[in-house]
Formats: sequence, structure tokens, C-alpha cells
Amino acid sequence: MGFLELFILAVGLSMDALAVSICKGLSVSRVRPKHMLIAGAWFGGFQALMPLIGYLLGSTFAKYITTIDHWVAFVLLAIIGGNMIKESFDKDEECVSDSFGVKTMFIMAIATSIDALAVGITFAFLQVNIIAAVLFIGCITFVCSAVGVKIGNIFGCRFKSKAELAGGIILILLGLKILLDHLGLLG
Repeated sequence: MGFLELFILAVGLSMDALAVSICKGLSVSRVRPKHMLIAGAWFGGFQALMPLIGYLLGSTFAKYITTIDHWVAFVLLAIIGGNMIKESFDKDEECVSDSFGVKTMFIMAIATSIDALAVGITFAFLQVNIIAAVLFIGCITFVCSAVGVKIGNIFGCRFKSKAELAGGIILILLGLKILLDHLGLLG
């Protein structure tokens, strides 16, 4: 996996965290730098941790499914992307509390990084420097989340569904690229 593909994947994965960060920004009357740092650290940290856990799990089983690994990667990314697209059209507004406390942020960080766990499993089947990849994903998510808090405070939840839709499309296209590359249909 090249740098550009990893960057696109990191941006796609960070869209859930960005969407929640936008709503967190909306929930506070005045955003302080600590709010942005807290959101960035929680979401970025978990977006880095979950692919590592997924990679370790996937590595355990990689030798058993190497002949279909490209299909596994495609299906997982398509499911995650499809779910993000579906959520982007969900009209139910989720109530996000204005708390930046440990309990609240822990639950939201897990919820927004479950898809990164599945992506980590796909990393076990690809040629990826896992440490560099998870650090990169964590940093991209940190920045997106910190900026998302500020965006939410300024503009409101107007961009939440667009972020989820973009993230879903990115993940599906990346899964398709992995599949087509393996099948030799891309140069």
C-alpha cells in the first residue's frame, strides 16, 4: 500500500470521528483549544489503536486465507463504507453531550473506531508497515477531529452527513482498488 492510498484510507477512516467532533463543537458554547486537543487525542488515539489490534488478529489467520485475502479486504471495506453511506442519509439527529470527560470520550472513541479494527484486519493481508500506518492514521484523525470541533462550533452539524458520505465512498473505492489490483485489472 502506497502513501497516497494510505492517506486516502486515513481520511476515509477519520470521517466518523470528524462527524462526531463537529457535533461536539456544536454542543459547547465556546470552543477552547483543550476541547480540540481532547477530541483529537481520543479519536486519533483509538483510530491508531484499533487497526493495530485488527492487524494482530488478522495476522493470526492470514496464512489460512491468503488465496482470498483481496476479497476479504474488499468485502470488509465495502461493508464499512456502505454502513457509513447509510448513516449519512439517516435523518435521526444523534444527541451529543457537551461533556469532554473520560467516560463520554471513551465511548465515542470506541464507537467511531470500530471500522478501523476491520481495516486493520485487511492490513494483515496487504504489504503495510503497520507501525507507520497506524501512526499516520492516528495523526490524520487527530487533525480532522480537532478541526471538526472548531467547524462544528462555527457552522453546526451541516457537514456531518457529508463527511460520513465521503468517508463511505472513499472506503468502498479503496476496497475496489485493492480487489482490481490483485486481479490484475489495474496497471
